[in-house]
Amino acid sequence: MTLDVSTRLAYERTRAAYDRTLMAWVRTAVSMISFGFTIFKFFQLDLGEHRRTDHLIGPREFAIAMVLIGLASLVMGTMEHRESMRELKADYPDMPPSRTAIFAGLISALGILALISVVVRQ
Repeated sequence: MTLDVSTRLAYERTRAAYDRTLMAWVRTAVSMISFGFTIFKFFQLDLGEHRRTDHLIGPREFAIAMVLIGLASLVMGTMEHRESMRELKADYPDMPPSRTAIFAGLISALGILALISVVVRQ
């Protein structure tokens, strides 16, 4: 299917907008994951062996929650991006694959490693 230049560029702009939206999701996820992990490490180093156990939620539980929220936002953003790209590709089959989705996958792996690190270390 041959498209005129104006239509092809419109599809390219739409694709770029979808990629920018996914990058916004990735930024949010990275912020949540890194904030949760930093809180965990700060209190791990700061408190050392003097941990209080009378709290309902401690630094470790808070870190796990933050990392999980970050990973959930990344999954939601990636699912939204994939659905949008699938719809766009149905109209414009020559659409190149998204490299942004690959980056989101790498950040997901990093988030999973952070979660494992917080869960395993007590």
